[in-house]
Amino acid sequence: MKTELSALEARRIALAAQGFDAISRGSAVGAARIRAAIGRLGLLQIDSVNVLARAHYLPLFSRLGPYDRDLLDAVSVARPKRFFEYWGHEASLLPVDLQPLLRWRMARARHGQGVWQRLEPFAGEKRAEADALLARIEREGPLAASDVAGGRAAKGMWQWSDAKHALEWLFWSGQVASTHRRSSFERVYDLPERVLPRAVLEIPTPTGVDARRALLARSAKALGIATAHDLRDYYRIPPADAVPAIEQLIEDGTLVPVHVRGWQHQAYLHRDAKPGRRLGASALLSPFDPLVWHRPRTERLFGFRYRLEIYTPAHKREHGYYVLPFLMDGALVARVDLKADRKVGALVVQRAHVEPGAPADTAERLLGELRLTASWLGLPSLVVSPVAAHPGLEDVRDIEAHSSAAGSPFSTIRSDLIASA
Repeated sequence: MKTELSALEARRIALAAQGFDAISRGSAVGAARIRAAIGRLGLLQIDSVNVLARAHYLPLFSRLGPYDRDLLDAVSVARPKRFFEYWGHEASLLPVDLQPLLRWRMARARHGQGVWQRLEPFAGEKRAEADALLARIEREGPLAASDVAGGRAAKGMWQWSDAKHALEWLFWSGQVASTHRRSSFERVYDLPERVLPRAVLEIPTPTGVDARRALLARSAKALGIATAHDLRDYYRIPPADAVPAIEQLIEDGTLVPVHVRGWQHQAYLHRDAKPGRRLGASALLSPFDPLVWHRPRTERLFGFRYRLEIYTPAHKREHGYYVLPFLMDGALVARVDLKADRKVGALVVQRAHVEPGAPADTAERLLGELRLTASWLGLPSLVVSPVAAHPGLEDVRDIEAHSSAAGSPFSTIRSDLIASA
């Protein structure tokens, strides 16, 4: 095994580990492929932003192509549960066999450690309130915060904020589990023994050291090649806890220290990692995709500086509100600010930027990916805002002609008819 790699070799290894190796997006996607893809990634991050689609739907589309999102919903709630929601890399959908490996995080939360500041009181002075809510769930069955607070947020013991925060602390500490999310995206909670498989709950709890070592090994396999920061970021392992675990993984041969030319920090190669056979994939990537969610790694791998500007004032945004990088032939060559305007049935390209040195066919292939995305989301129209114009991605008339020539089912409407664009 090589101990020194070029930056291109490292990128090929990372892409292969993340499921972009010789990807085939044309075949049918069933439940088995969805389960395998989640297992390979180790988690899907969940986020409430819905300007395009919920975050957990997009990484599978990037790797598998168009699939039925209802099928992912069904897979995530099917009994016995193979996946569960918990704090992995932020809120995440995780393979259920990771539950024992995350009990150390639950145990810390019970003591008010590692949780949001507003949840800490429920581990101490407000513990009785959380215990009362837990008893209610045990007695009445699954509950969401709105079931507890109802429309009387300012009355009674359970104000909305207290109920929600108590439930969040119970969830973080593992005393309740999420059964599913409602159409409003609200989480519903029940006792773990009524949600998770008995076989999983009966697995002996590993020591914190063993659990974190196993999680870092999962990170390494999902990433292929990574720095220590990359490894611990995947499942949010605290730095002090990661150091001894990484050392142990080196000792047992799971991780191989390597030098990547151009990287400032030590890199670690997973023992099973291999470079991709080809880099012919094209895909739009969610801001919460594990290939790009750790921005320093994205810049290191692709020379692509990427920031999420959702919380940046509109007039200060450089690239847009919900920007997706465009992966083409193993490089990030463009980025687009997208919005699903469901009222008029259009995928709106609000802004677009092509990277310096991008191949000449970038806009053409990006346009094809945009059409595929619109079709997958059930949006019959594709709109390019005037400020997003690029050669090959210029105006409505060009898209109209291209769609007609290709026999595309898409209709196209003028961008000035969509005020929000």
